Amino acid sequence: MTCRRAVIPALLGALLITLLLWWAGASAQALNLPGATRVFDGQSAGELRRWLTPWSYDPATALPYDGPADAGTSGGAALSADTQYADLYRTAMQIRFLAVFLFFLAGALLLIRRIPPTQRRTPATLLALWAWGPVAATLAVTVSAPWLIASRGHGSYRVLPQLAEVIASSGPAVVAVALLTAVLTVLVARVTAKDADPQPRRSAPPRAARSAATAGTAVIALSLVVLSYEPVAARIQTWFSGAGLLSEPGDLLRQWLLLGSWTGPSTTPPGHWLLYRAADVVMLAVVWWALRLLPGLLTRATVPAMAAGAVCATVLGLLASQVLHMVMDDTVSAWGPVYLFSGLGAGVPAALTFGVAAGMAALATLRLTGGRDAGASPR
Repeated sequence: MTCRRAVIPALLGALLITLLLWWAGASAQALNLPGATRVFDGQSAGELRRWLTPWSYDPATALPYDGPADAGTSGGAALSADTQYADLYRTAMQIRFLAVFLFFLAGALLLIRRIPPTQRRTPATLLALWAWGPVAATLAVTVSAPWLIASRGHGSYRVLPQLAEVIASSGPAVVAVALLTAVLTVLVARVTAKDADPQPRRSAPPRAARSAATAGTAVIALSLVVLSYEPVAARIQTWFSGAGLLSEPGDLLRQWLLLGSWTGPSTTPPGHWLLYRAADVVMLAVVWWALRLLPGLLTRATVPAMAAGAVCATVLGLLASQVLHMVMDDTVSAWGPVYLFSGLGAGVPAALTFGVAAGMAALATLRLTGGRDAGASPR
């Protein structure tokens, strides 16, 4: 699909996800009303508020200013300080919403051009755009994090742990918003692609495609199996202490390097342990299958397209494993049904890190094994 045809659905999708996240953040204040407890119990209302607060534009809904107080500060000076921190918070949210618009626009434009919803590609386009939504939100939260941390009044205290906390806060709400955005974006993309020249799917050699998928999945397994093993994760948490603003980077490193967390069966019943490991196997299977199909879905197997496609494949694998964890979760009776969805969207920063690396490994393997010379042929 040409850039001119792809830009219309990409712009619409970027605007839609931005408006939906703004609306979700504006709804967070309603959960503070007394009537909210008649619809949700207190625990569920608090969990929903946690999901929506990262997108709330109102400083009163977010964490209040809790910086160091000065006993000699007058009331007027304190009010002025609170106003300054509120202005910093609003600046952070302006940057966040602008960033989510731009990041989703860039990713959607690339994905719609390289995986247009034609020639039986529509399900793949839909899934790729859905997976890109949490990625765009994570990048937007990361970009706006310095202003948000400064608005709390203690920006120089434990900066890296605070940064890790902010990055992990995009929440399950983004997954639902991204799904709705992807559906509407694909519908518009199908309309704009109706009169375009047909773009037949590429025919990648099966052996090359399987080798590329295996290489990319091995990169994902490095994080999911090796780095996420708890003794190894503990070493990552503590191996570099740093000093000053770079102190305590362990939480931040785990955010960007670990796709999960697991340990041996000694602390849990073997059957329960095997069920959770089956979810990890499902994730790797989803990633392998998506990377196996990716060269044939792309109109051109370029570096950005393979990287973005591998990131989306990794996020889809994460969502599949998280859905299985929801099925196995037994905390609903104690904490309420809302907590069933609390794990959705976790691990996206690490999916971005290793997804890009997996895409590069898959593309290199594809070219080394002869996939580079595959021509386009209808299927």
